[in-house]
Amino acid sequence: MTKLTTPSVLAFESKLACSDAVMFSGNWENRHNKADWTAIQVTEKSVRGTISNRLKGAKASKIDAEVEKANLQTVDNAALPFDADTLKITFTLRVLGDLAQPSTCNNPEYQATLAEHIKTYVQENGFKELAKRYATNLANGRFLWRNRVGAEQIEVHVSHHDQQWIFDALALSLKSFSHDCNKLAEITSVIEQGLLGEKATLLTIDAFVQLGGAQTVFPSQELVMNGGDKKSKYLYQLGGQAAMHSQKIGNAVRTIDTWYPQGDEFGPIAIEPYGSVTNRGVAYRKPKDKTDFYTILDNWMIKDKTPELSEQHYLMAMLIRGGVFGE
Repeated sequence: MTKLTTPSVLAFESKLACSDAVMFSGNWENRHNKADWTAIQVTEKSVRGTISNRLKGAKASKIDAEVEKANLQTVDNAALPFDADTLKITFTLRVLGDLAQPSTCNNPEYQATLAEHIKTYVQENGFKELAKRYATNLANGRFLWRNRVGAEQIEVHVSHHDQQWIFDALALSLKSFSHDCNKLAEITSVIEQGLLGEKATLLTIDAFVQLGGAQTVFPSQELVMNGGDKKSKYLYQLGGQAAMHSQKIGNAVRTIDTWYPQGDEFGPIAIEPYGSVTNRGVAYRKPKDKTDFYTILDNWMIKDKTPELSEQHYLMAMLIRGGVFGE
């Protein structure tokens, strides 16, 4: 047998296909009535701000002259109307199977060995552990991001065909996946069936967040590439309706990695090759520590060293995430 080498081309498509999420306004008591919800529009406003950035040298010594300058800003804004106290966010999640088949691989021997490893993992463990973590992140409303902060009540409705499960999101922790209940177990089973390819799985998620009348809501913010643009903040919108990027929703759903070295201390992070958390400026899975995805995968595939079960969970979650992993 020839020694395996990493393919120059190796790619997996994501098995968790999230849609964008759209935002509506309404009232808490109407959360079971689909007809009483109005699309939240993105509006524009101009404000006169103050100079508040760090000043150095001559500018700092002439602070009065600097403060006199108008800091004019035009920004996008989204908020509930005064007669509505609740935000509704809706998106869909399709769970796909056939994980053992990469979308592209130019090394048949490597592909066959990887498929064998994946099948062995599935036979021994199934996808129950991963599916439970994905289900928990739906139930606890992690995908709400900043919209979750300070809410008086949050209710998440997860639907699959004629089944629906309702959760009090604030009763579920964002820091662990130890919560057990029949409803969560049922969603876990549905997601696992999708990952196994046994059953077509499309979930619809509706989250209701009681914030208070006229409160600001937080769609995704667009990256402003042109520094000379007159507007300093663009909010994501679909036909004028406030929305959140599918990537942002997907990032929350796959925030299940507690297997990295500092997992007990810092809690779950998103599944990433290097454990990257950009808002902290930290990569928790460093190659020098041999805890990154590529090192673990190469040890398994090239050096034939079977990873610990926690590392196998992480590897499978990375393949479910999808990406380009070749040389």
